[in-house]
Amino acid sequence: MTKRIAAGAPPGLHRALSIVEETAEGSKLWCAAAAVMACTGGRRGRAAAAAGLASVATAQLISNGVCKQLVKRRRPPKEWIPHDEVEDRPDSSSFPSGHTAAALAFTVAITPTWPLAGALCALPAAVVAVERVQSGAHYPSDVTAGAAIGLTGAWLTRHAPRLILRHWL
Repeated sequence: MTKRIAAGAPPGLHRALSIVEETAEGSKLWCAAAAVMACTGGRRGRAAAAAGLASVATAQLISNGVCKQLVKRRRPPKEWIPHDEVEDRPDSSSFPSGHTAAALAFTVAITPTWPLAGALCALPAAVVAVERVQSGAHYPSDVTAGAAIGLTGAWLTRHAPRLILRHWL
């Protein structure tokens, strides 16, 4: 499946996917979205931005700080990837996709506070997930695991403070 997805994108789509991935590198896309929301959305925008960034941090800690250290999985074979982007892949473990974890964490965390912003972020989040397989950086299962971690990060960010206060105070 990885081979088919990597080879299946037409050149125009491949370029668009690459642009979105570049902006998502290092969570720049989500930080920029949070800045726009905080500056233009008033109290709701600031609350959504804070939840989104906290969720990204949580998801990155789980995916890159824990899972990638525990699971050493090689990236898909270079010969499966018919384009030059395969040369720019990271050397870290393929499992899970930290980009996907961050994308889903941010999008899911902001949606309860600002549904329109969540809907607007859903498309780039989906594009990031697809691009990670299309570029040859990940297997589909890596992206699925990253999505699950992103959902977990958003859930923890939303519920952990209440759980801690209820059980410890």
